Amino acid sequence: MPIAAPLAVTFDCRHPAALADFWSRLVGGSLEAEPHEEDYIVIENVPVFGYLGFQQVPEDKVVKNRVHLDLDVADIEAAVVASTAMGAVRVGIPVEEPWNWFQVMRDPEGNEFCFIRRKEVVDP
Repeated sequence: MPIAAPLAVTFDCRHPAALADFWSRLVGGSLEAEPHEEDYIVIENVPVFGYLGFQQVPEDKVVKNRVHLDLDVADIEAAVVASTAMGAVRVGIPVEEPWNWFQVMRDPEGNEFCFIRRKEVVDP
């Protein structure tokens, strides 16, 4: 029996409300109606993840994330266009692997995430 169950993925960030708004538009879910604290904002009912939390910290992000979200998309380029319109930044070009393609992105505060297009979806 496991010791713990996953509850949330939490981002350290400078501007929790703005980053939570970006991610809620990117992956769905709903911003909590009445945040308990202005320095910690939650997106509830996020498909697969459950909750995403955004916790204010005093420092800026300075190095590459050790953990990042992989987001399944039907069309990488369409996802890039839509997310960059919301403030994301493309990093490099799409990379092909034997099982999928991926595109590295950064959210408005520089946190890396990847759009993934699985090949079994393309070639059943």
